[in-house]
Amino acid sequence: MTQIMIIGGTDSSGGAGLTRDTATAHALGVSVLPVVTAVTAQTDRAVVDMALMPPDLIEAQISASFTGGGPSCVKIGMLGTSAIAQVVAEALADCRVPVVLDPVLASTSGKSLLAGGLPEALIERADLITPNLVEAARLTGKEDAGIPDQARALLDRGAGAVLIKGGHGQGRDAVDHLFDQQRHYTFTAPRLAKGKRGTGCTLATAIACSLAQGKALDVACGEAKRFVHGWLSA
Repeated sequence: MTQIMIIGGTDSSGGAGLTRDTATAHALGVSVLPVVTAVTAQTDRAVVDMALMPPDLIEAQISASFTGGGPSCVKIGMLGTSAIAQVVAEALADCRVPVVLDPVLASTSGKSLLAGGLPEALIERADLITPNLVEAARLTGKEDAGIPDQARALLDRGAGAVLIKGGHGQGRDAVDHLFDQQRHYTFTAPRLAKGKRGTGCTLATAIACSLAQGKALDVACGEAKRFVHGWLSA
């Protein structure tokens, strides 16, 4: 069975993080090699407490997961601190599979989940980075810029491609924008009245599953968009 490595935090409510990632991968016929960066105590409304894993333990988990065949893609979620993010970047420096980086900066309730920002080494290692509109503004410092300018800023910092998600926008449709060095794709779905926690986790993991199965990036993003819309509609 196709395997992906998922690097992220646990969520005791089951709504996001590694639990949500694993459920998504299972639905898509892919198995998961989990690497735990943090353990959180959460409800559907707030992060109550959390503990970060020691960086050397995180590195050891990644190293162990690459033995015996290893994953066909890596998806990165919650990291907790820039120091942990740097350790992850170094641990993945020599891996030869696609890396999808979901930049988890804060919980839905607003609690910071990444102290110190993302190091350049991790952005440069990402074959795809998947910020929402709020995260794209924070990562680039271009709050008043348009989506193409924000995407270009991340591409110029070394990301292989950028998917800026439109779920936090306005209008009848939610439009995601994928940019690489040459092309711009859009993925559109009707905006739904209610969302769910874990939407970003679900989308990035679904993309990673498709990449692990050998699909092109634009195809993977389109399939993931449809998968998430179906999950939210259900």
